[in-house]
Amino acid sequence: MNQGKASENPESRFSVALVSAARLPGVRIHREAYLRKSLARYCSEDDIRKAVEETPAAAGIPLDVLDRAANDSIRYETAKVSALSAAAGLPGFMALPATVPADLAQYFGHMLRIAQKLAYLYSWPDLFSDDGDDVDDATMGMLTLFFGVMFGTQSANVAVGKVAEMMAKQVAKKLPQKALTKGVIYPVVKKVAAYIGAEMTKQTFAKSVSKAIPVVGAAISGTLTFATYRPMSKRLKKHLADSELAKPKGPVVVVEAEEVHESSVVAHAENPAPEATAFTAEGSRSV
Repeated sequence: MNQGKASENPESRFSVALVSAARLPGVRIHREAYLRKSLARYCSEDDIRKAVEETPAAAGIPLDVLDRAANDSIRYETAKVSALSAAAGLPGFMALPATVPADLAQYFGHMLRIAQKLAYLYSWPDLFSDDGDDVDDATMGMLTLFFGVMFGTQSANVAVGKVAEMMAKQVAKKLPQKALTKGVIYPVVKKVAAYIGAEMTKQTFAKSVSKAIPVVGAAISGTLTFATYRPMSKRLKKHLADSELAKPKGPVVVVEAEEVHESSVVAHAENPAPEATAFTAEGSRSV
């Protein structure tokens, strides 16, 4: 009974999908390896070493260089998720019960991949502290807000900006646990999760229709993925690049952000920005 009610709850539906996607092979990005690879074309070894040990902002890497590296990653992930989505559309109607849930997990997995890559380029800390399957509550909250930005929710934009401001002021190398799990940011996380969960329900049905006819469904599926994934990634990129955390900083003493003293974060929760694109549930597994 309770499990059935949980599955009908949009917030719970999104949380389950997010955790499931985070457990897929290849979804979690190794921060050091990614920064070294993505910056190798543009930066000296000394700058890369400092970006890894501290942050790209602390290394003084110009934003235009980070933007080029971010665009490289967006192109790469968009191409992969679109190809996998098209492949998932090939079986047709008889395979819908298997392909649509797998498509959703794969799409979320690639959203997680690009969210991590963009976060690391724009000086956010490591989002996954270990190699286990579990995802801690603070990471869940932060990823939910990143997804909210990608979906175009104004409340998520404000909340991510507040978290970035907190961390920049306290020079934190970890996410602010209290703010994201029971502080002023937490109610926004819950409302954003509920909004995305509701969108998942509507768009999964639309995606099922697009997959009903083999070959044609594959073309539609791949095209829809390309048309939504890239703008959503670009939206997150712009927001992170403009945040306080991405601004260049000098040498500082590192602490962990825990306490938050803001009196309020946002007045409304889940209204998407006018330019927000519709969500499409995609793919089978991340590569």
